[in-house]
Amino acid sequence: MDNWKDTLVSPGLRIREVLAIIDRNSQQIAIVADDDGKLLGTVTDGDIRRGILHGIPLDSPVTRIMNAHPVTIPKLNDRKSVVEILKANKVRHLPVIDEERHVVGVERLDGLLTGFQSRCWVVIMAGGLGRRLEPLTDDCPKPMLRVGEKPVLQTIVEQFVRQGFTRFCISVNYRSKQITDYFGDGCRFGAEIHYLSEPKRMGTAGSLSLFPFETGEPVIVINGDILTRLNFGQLVEFHQNHQAEATIAVTTYDYQVPYGVVKANRDRLVGFEEKPVYASFINAGIYVLNPEALKEVPKDSYFDMNSLFETLLQRKAPVCIFPVREYWIDIGGMKSYRRACKDYDSEFRQSAEAAEYAGTPAQP
Repeated sequence: MDNWKDTLVSPGLRIREVLAIIDRNSQQIAIVADDDGKLLGTVTDGDIRRGILHGIPLDSPVTRIMNAHPVTIPKLNDRKSVVEILKANKVRHLPVIDEERHVVGVERLDGLLTGFQSRCWVVIMAGGLGRRLEPLTDDCPKPMLRVGEKPVLQTIVEQFVRQGFTRFCISVNYRSKQITDYFGDGCRFGAEIHYLSEPKRMGTAGSLSLFPFETGEPVIVINGDILTRLNFGQLVEFHQNHQAEATIAVTTYDYQVPYGVVKANRDRLVGFEEKPVYASFINAGIYVLNPEALKEVPKDSYFDMNSLFETLLQRKAPVCIFPVREYWIDIGGMKSYRRACKDYDSEFRQSAEAAEYAGTPAQP
């Protein structure tokens, strides 16, 4: 329950402010309390993502998304009992309150369970040509371009390893030897790495037909040009809690109309809106797929990820979307590559150094 007071927030704060507090502290929860310290509700990462999916603006009061009736516990000294209560209620955080509902602590499942290691496989799509980044990719595969003095692909692998994911398959094609020589079997990165060698161009999903392992766990798939601070453990947990066969991570893209928009009701003028901004969800290039979904990928064929999801929707499989609220960038062209290079120190170097200092993987 260390530093639990850092999680306390007032009901007058905006969602955006609470989001910054959750990201800053290590508790992954915010406790909404009144001036006397009495519990009003809780806000977790999942509450914020659900708010985003429902279109609730981040400038709204935090009370719009908080859980006003969270499960709570009294202060207990028996660690095993706390873990059992957390698991029984299928939650990762519990406010600790006294008899008058004053908050006196927070119990976290991640803090009670040490040595987390996921059994999920991670497939990284790293076989693309990277034509939009020529001439940088004339002699170098795009995932091996350096951002922050290391290849993009290395940052992706290290992000997963710090969160307890250590089993990888990397799909390779263009200048694959540079990737296989650099990463080898993954041992020096604290990982187990295998390679899916594409015999030809197979699209964004085709190489999944080469996945050689039997597994009962969901498989995470990520494009090899994505840098993000997404908590992959939360992504998998969301996928499993929603009993999805496939989940696609999405991020918000804002588009501003460069003109004044005329509002009309049939042939009647209603008003004007000057250069409005519209927000849409776009594909973030990160997926979670159950083994059943992998079977939909045809053998030895060119197949895109969109086609896979369309196939799943046609047979009415449960497919979910998961909003990415953390830092995310698709290094598809020169502009985004330069931005990633600029962002690296602030977004990735500090977390990498902190994890190295701690000597243990960050918990999801």
